[in-house]
Amino acid sequence: MVDLPKKEIQLDEFSRSEKDTGSTEFQIALLTKRINLLTGHLKQHAHDYSTRRGLLKTVGKRRKLLKYLSQKDVAKYNEVLSKLSLRR
Repeated sequence: MVDLPKKEIQLDEFSRSEKDTGSTEFQIALLTKRINLLTGHLKQHAHDYSTRRGLLKTVGKRRKLLKYLSQKDVAKYNEVLSKLSLRR
């Protein structure tokens, strides 16, 4: 079994409403959760190159969304970074 990170990401913290799946904050949180799962998988399966490629694509997508959020709303950007414990 893959070791999950100490703090599990609660996606409901980032949604604006109950059915919100399109907001930038929610998408960043969802990608971060997926990145954590893929990282745990790669720790056990170091030669799984297709998963590694998927991880890199996911990290790139999250980076683009973070850049967009930093240009649109700096306060929300800083809030998301602190909630997800991301460095920037």
